Amino acid sequence: MSEIGKNLLGIPETLLPEESDVESPLAAGEPAAQVAASHPTSSLAWAVLADEAYGAGRHVESYAYARVGYHRGLDALRKSGWRGQGPVPWTHAPNRGFLRALYALGRAAESIGETDEVERINRFLDDSDPAARAAIEG
Repeated sequence: MSEIGKNLLGIPETLLPEESDVESPLAAGEPAAQVAASHPTSSLAWAVLADEAYGAGRHVESYAYARVGYHRGLDALRKSGWRGQGPVPWTHAPNRGFLRALYALGRAAESIGETDEVERINRFLDDSDPAARAAIEG
């Protein structure tokens, strides 16, 4: 059995609560800016904004949106019992907003030449869930 991706420290997974009040309007096509304004604590809403800005070539804007999503996600993780380490599995759908914001932050940081942050963010993403990057890029 491979040890890759296995929680060797025995730290419990952190599972964020569902955000159906955010997911539903996004799925219905409501503009992400409107959803983020209505739900400013949602990492998912900020991650979607970061993706939209990045896709339009607005990398500094993407960085700013992703940074907000990342910090909102850290707040949510701590509220859910996270103590600064341990798995945040992609397989638990409510964790995906945070993981997407984290990924978007690393991507945008790279695009603006913030190398130290890129390394730190990539490490954090891989430590949270080694499969998250492939899932996001896929």
